[in-house]
Amino acid sequence: MTRPATSPLDRKLLSALRSLLGPVPVALVLGDSENLPNTDTPVVGTVRIPDRSTLLSMVMNPEMSFGEAYSSGKIEMEGDLVRSLECVTRSSPRVRNWSWRLLSKWFDWAQANTRSGSSRNIQHHYDLSNDFYRLWLDEKMVYTCAYFPTPDASLEEAQEAKLELVCRKLCLRPGETVVEVGCGWGALAIYMAQHYGVRVQAFNISREQIGWAREWSKKAGVASRVEFVEDDYRNVSGQFDVFVSVGMLEHVGRENYPELGRIIHRAIGDTGRGFLHYIGRNRPQPFSVWIRKRIFPGAYAPSLRESIEVLEPHNYSVLDIENLRQHYAKTLEHWLARFDAAFDTVVREHGIDFARMWRLYLAGSIAAFRAGNLQLFQVLFAGSRCQSIPWTREHLYAAVREETDDEQWTRAM
Repeated sequence: MTRPATSPLDRKLLSALRSLLGPVPVALVLGDSENLPNTDTPVVGTVRIPDRSTLLSMVMNPEMSFGEAYSSGKIEMEGDLVRSLECVTRSSPRVRNWSWRLLSKWFDWAQANTRSGSSRNIQHHYDLSNDFYRLWLDEKMVYTCAYFPTPDASLEEAQEAKLELVCRKLCLRPGETVVEVGCGWGALAIYMAQHYGVRVQAFNISREQIGWAREWSKKAGVASRVEFVEDDYRNVSGQFDVFVSVGMLEHVGRENYPELGRIIHRAIGDTGRGFLHYIGRNRPQPFSVWIRKRIFPGAYAPSLRESIEVLEPHNYSVLDIENLRQHYAKTLEHWLARFDAAFDTVVREHGIDFARMWRLYLAGSIAAFRAGNLQLFQVLFAGSRCQSIPWTREHLYAAVREETDDEQWTRAM
């Protein structure tokens, strides 16, 4: 099939897009023109652009326009999608131009995480349907970074290992009280009650997730020790021994960090301890504009320094920091493989544009964690008068004695 001829203007636009991308090993094709990178690295992917208007929009705002055109099927991507995105991600400062920055500023205002804004933002993502997430998450519906004790561990094994790691870092003891904000489908709250004998109050504003969590807690036999509250984290009240947040700080918004710090201090005071698990950055920068528009409105991934602003005003001591970036890349690889296996079902239930959009989101997230553009921080902290600080880190990695179900239940009573 003969490809349509391109004009000198088209070729200039291809060159302009190339200058934004840099020498990444990705070919750009429009009609009969092919723009190849000036590099000896083998080409890992080819972007086929359908027309001049699409090409022009990509020159104006590469990230947003590529995301929109890929989702709608206008752009076809040949080769290794994840590897291509990884190469582009490594040169991301080049594609974030003035148009990108203006759009980012507009999203800061339009998607602000006020009480009503947070509700809209969370419902946009998490209330799609439980059936959708069941297609590609693990059996416990854990939608945060897993912890792979070995590279060949299954997703189910790695997610349970993550739940166990969080509990070990917190040194949970039977009878303690825990408040968890942004509890997802309830896996951690239920695990803490089952295996560590604590009482948990878990907050979430996603109706779909809270409904699932409540039913699961009944089936797991811990409904009397885990309360799932459909409410904003800002309404947490009461006193607790432990504060936990896994995968929620990204949805708070940096402007709300002082308030979050006050809520934590109100909940655990100077004697408690806490845990923040969140997607972060090596240095402050806005989140992807395309992901904020289509996937995660209101999202912001803080640098480590920014996240500590939550804790510093209340004199909390940071006890431990760990970066699980590689583990999140691997978690996403599992999710994408399962998503692709269920792709036809997603198309049937949500449409082809939605399916392509989510495939791009998962693939792009893998690329961002592989390239180091995103990090996964776990921060353990404690109040100035906390008496539950371990002497060494041995408890994190010592072999766990196998217990029978009866022993676990007895310990949890």
